Amino acid sequence: MLMKRNDSYNTKQKDLILSVIKKQEHEFTVKDIYKEVENETGLTTIYRLVDKLSLEGHLNRRISKDNTVYYQYLEECNSDDHFYLKCDGCGLLMHVDCSCINDLSNHLYNEHDFVLNKENIVINGLCKNCRKKLN
Repeated sequence: MLMKRNDSYNTKQKDLILSVIKKQEHEFTVKDIYKEVENETGLTTIYRLVDKLSLEGHLNRRISKDNTVYYQYLEECNSDDHFYLKCDGCGLLMHVDCSCINDLSNHLYNEHDFVLNKENIVINGLCKNCRKKLN
């Protein structure tokens, strides 16, 4: 009798990869993750999980000017009043719980007939440390 494959089944490798991803404070590549777990799992498994997490909205995906794909883990939040601030200098991604995003959402709807997808809002700028480095 053949067993049906369960795609949501968590293997030890997937758990390991996910724990390494969640610890990343800055953007990372698949190869960065692979360097941390290379003796424990294969590169293909990492690519597969990162693609899945990206499609599900758990990872922010960015392609640089040199075509390198960077990812960043987006913390899970049950509130609609949240967004992320991303530093263009160091790549830090900060989770922000703040109802001011609702004002922006209402403005975009009322003034521009645009509905904001509040699940994955990332606002780019410079963090305090990177601004200090510029001065």
